[in-house]
Amino acid sequence: MGIEDRETIPKLVIQPQRGLLQLDLASLWQYRELIYFLVWRDVKVRYKQTLIGVAWAIIQPLTTMIIFTVVFGKLAKIPSDGLPYPVFAYTALLPWNYFSSALMRSGTSLVGNSGLITKVYFPRLVVPLAAATTPAVDFAVSFTILLGLMAYYGITPTLYLIYLPFFMLLALLTALSVGLWLSPLHIMFRDVGYLLPFLTQIWMYASPVVYPVSLVPEQWRWAYSLNPMVGVIEGFRWALLGKENPGIAVIGVSASMVLIIFIGGVIFFKRMENTFADKM
Repeated sequence: MGIEDRETIPKLVIQPQRGLLQLDLASLWQYRELIYFLVWRDVKVRYKQTLIGVAWAIIQPLTTMIIFTVVFGKLAKIPSDGLPYPVFAYTALLPWNYFSSALMRSGTSLVGNSGLITKVYFPRLVVPLAAATTPAVDFAVSFTILLGLMAYYGITPTLYLIYLPFFMLLALLTALSVGLWLSPLHIMFRDVGYLLPFLTQIWMYASPVVYPVSLVPEQWRWAYSLNPMVGVIEGFRWALLGKENPGIAVIGVSASMVLIIFIGGVIFFKRMENTFADKM
């Protein structure tokens, strides 16, 4: 092939989207198979060469529930709104464990996939989205233990169970929204990797995992609901256990906060996207 022939070959130039709202989110659907591949890869890697495999998804929340029951339920005598404390705690641990794992994975996902990002073009949003979705497999497995606990204590799931996917989606969006802010920062500052475990630990005690919302003074509950996981956890207890409806105010405030963080996170992520490969 001569020099003249080479000059006639069409070239594809990939440029980042310009403009504040030109986010090109539709491309995520075009790369849905890549999202599936990344999720499946992470699930296989997580349990590869383990003795008990996916059983870890049951052991971890079950052990935490037992410790919480002894320390907070028996020793500290923290109320559980009339529910058996093991069920009360485990119902909160399900969405919380999913959220914390999704946040950890999405927040460090870009650095963890640096080899892929620097060699192949695809919408970079695929990486934190797949990372935040992967822990849903563990959630599905550990959910079976909750059904067993409910049966043991004679608790029948309510008809509000149909709203559970909404609260699960809210947990996913919460983790993804924060991850969209932290994952680009993790490329520039590796301190983010050390910050995340500390952040999730503080966040857990700022959420109604081991204590009920009723312990929070009523005049401060609107501010407390600015934590999106308040709406998620209370929503889970309402949908599964028939606990008092958290109310439109609590869920609305939590959902609004998620929406604000998510929109800001997507814009920030897309603005930083063209610098990822250079800084890794």
